[in-house]
Amino acid sequence: MSYRRRVVDELLDELFPDLAAIALEGAKGVGKTATALQRAETVISLDLPAQREVIAADLDYVARAAPPVFIDEWQLHPAVWDRVRRAVDEDPRGGRFLLAGSAGVAPGTRIHSGAGRIVSLAMRPLSFAERGLAEPTVSLSDLLTGSRPKIIGRSGVGLTTYVDEILASGFPGIRDLPERARTVQLDSYIARIVDRDLPESGLSVRRPGAVRAWLAAYAAATSTDAAYTKILDAATAGVVDKPSRATVDNYREHLRRIFVLDPVEAWVPMFNPLKRLTHSPKHHLVDPALAARLVGVGKAGLLQGAGDRVAAPTGTWVGALFESLVAQSVRVCSSAASAQVGHLRTKETDHEIDLIVEGEDRRAVAIEVKLSESISDKDVRHLNWLHQQIGDRLADRVIITTGEHAFRRPDGVAVVPLALLGP
Repeated sequence: MSYRRRVVDELLDELFPDLAAIALEGAKGVGKTATALQRAETVISLDLPAQREVIAADLDYVARAAPPVFIDEWQLHPAVWDRVRRAVDEDPRGGRFLLAGSAGVAPGTRIHSGAGRIVSLAMRPLSFAERGLAEPTVSLSDLLTGSRPKIIGRSGVGLTTYVDEILASGFPGIRDLPERARTVQLDSYIARIVDRDLPESGLSVRRPGAVRAWLAAYAAATSTDAAYTKILDAATAGVVDKPSRATVDNYREHLRRIFVLDPVEAWVPMFNPLKRLTHSPKHHLVDPALAARLVGVGKAGLLQGAGDRVAAPTGTWVGALFESLVAQSVRVCSSAASAQVGHLRTKETDHEIDLIVEGEDRRAVAIEVKLSESISDKDVRHLNWLHQQIGDRLADRVIITTGEHAFRRPDGVAVVPLALLGP
């Protein structure tokens, strides 16, 4: 299978010649290894016991090997991280080391942060733009400039295809499989999280069923900022012997450490003219296909509005999954502009915006997600409210749809089908 170029490749092209060591971080299956192999001269795979033994016996080998040296699953032998850090101190020339990790180090393991020596880049599943279904005509980086770029383009992608893409996942090794095989692989991915990945990350899983129930309840809270107590209540409905809050917090900590949970944090503007904003994250799994499998609704059910949700007074399950797909795609595209992504909600819940992309100059793009082909004035009211509050600090206002055309409304809001949004 030929390699499918990713947004992170543009960053690597720009940065790796000048930086000695870069770590690619993300959940298993997002494509870190395939991306790093495009640039590696020497490959060290620490998920192979024999190679771990060799490196444990001769840690200096990583500094002697022909560069670029790619060290896969480095967290399985954390001493490698510190040896790479020392090698960079000894010789800071660019393009020497690529590391990939699908988890942080286990609790209690002490390593240097790598600050100033090893740069971390996040990798997520394929954004919609990376899947090759349409040619993007709207650049998120251009929107962040505040130049109000022209918004044009026509998409042939409709709701049915978006649902297909939600269920197919953005995992490169899974999405192109036949439907039945893909479903089995996604179910196996979920089972592995509970049975292998969490124990390997240092969590003693005494009640696998309780972990899976909590994960399914978290999935049902996708695209909400539901309180963790509500998620626990949903996971343990009718259960007398409930896990303790500390136990559930432990689940959450470890699931984030292996990048399975990928919440969008609340946006808190540095200049802070906005008051009474919530600080709760918005819940997302690393890929909405996992959420769809955990909740157990297929294509027909999604298109008919089926699917239980946690603490979501409005909206449909397919709408929540579409927002999660948009969030995943926007976060991948934002990495090209070194931008951060959050969400906004006032404590009175009278204003909320699904995604806020903030660039290096603190200018922001506000994004609303609408599972619809058409947009009304009501749909853009929160975007226009934010513009009134912060003025030119808001570089652009965007509403992402399942529609056909990209255009600017008379009020200046950009209407962009997801298929036409790129980095």
